[in-house]
Amino acid sequence: MLNTYFRVIVGTMVLLSVVLTVYVSTNWMWFTVFIGVNLIQSAFTKWCLLETILVKLGVKKEGKGCAVNP
Repeated sequence: MLNTYFRVIVGTMVLLSVVLTVYVSTNWMWFTVFIGVNLIQSAFTKWCLLETILVKLGVKKEGKGCAVNP
């Protein structure tokens, strides 16, 4: 379940940042960069803030790392 929530939230944030970049300001592209850097960082450290938040909210954890399948 954690994997599903993670993918939906990250996908929504990326799409939202693209829409905001196109219609509001090009500075919103930095939000997309932030998301990408966090995904790369979590691949190496196996820690993700979003995962920690979701687990504290009661979402069942399936695998290790940032919503990675075992």
